[in-house]
Amino acid sequence: MFRRLRQWRAERFEARHPFPEEAWAEARSRLPLLTFLGDEEAERLGRRAWHFLHSKRLSMHPELAQSTPFDEAAQLALAAQACLLTLGWSDDDHDEAFSGFHEILILPDAFHRQVEEMDEFGVMHAYEDERAGETSHQGPVVVAFPDLMESGDFSGFNVVIHELAHKLDMGNSLDVDGFPPLPRDMDPKEWHRVFTAVWDDLQAYLERGEEPPIDDYAATHPGECFAVCCEAFFTAPDVLSGAYPDLYALLTRYFRQEPLRRLPEADATAQA
Repeated sequence: MFRRLRQWRAERFEARHPFPEEAWAEARSRLPLLTFLGDEEAERLGRRAWHFLHSKRLSMHPELAQSTPFDEAAQLALAAQACLLTLGWSDDDHDEAFSGFHEILILPDAFHRQVEEMDEFGVMHAYEDERAGETSHQGPVVVAFPDLMESGDFSGFNVVIHELAHKLDMGNSLDVDGFPPLPRDMDPKEWHRVFTAVWDDLQAYLERGEEPPIDDYAATHPGECFAVCCEAFFTAPDVLSGAYPDLYALLTRYFRQEPLRRLPEADATAQA
């Protein structure tokens, strides 16, 4: 009964909102992250992104809306980067994972927040933090337009994936802690062990005054470690798998995806 109901809803949605094939093709051509998807993955991702756009509100700051056209292809490209996280999951799991927000807000530039943090000695430090994105429990996902425009390639940076990873993280708590809800076939102890090893290694790099293999922002908080590692998993999988093979293997099981196969180099090798 439930399966027939879902099928009926899907058919009704398709009838009301025909999938924009040309806009999706244009979206894929704009972002390397989408260009190198296999045909089957691209088809599934495009349609999931189209549903995403009709279930979430995409808002632009008035100042930005007046000066920056954001066409259907651009909207699909943004939604596809969000939905890339859950591409390997069922529709039900995807819907559940992203049920904690209803809006993506795009701001003209990076924004600032006053932050207070207590150090290991119990001393409170206050400072102003510049942010490319922000996420809160049941709140909107906020991203800065310049950083959005820098996302979508294989550089290891992606503000959409980063902020949506926080939403996954919040699936079982009010805050980010680097420990999202796990599928039944994954052991929480293994998750903790692998991420703890990565965290300790990042701290060791910084203590030696060396640059870590992934963005050192991952070393600031366990929740940021998870989000940065998700960015690297999808947009620099060769770097992540080279530096932390156990973590890459863990995330392939969690996301049920193999981003290494999507790299342009992998595509060229396959054709050689």
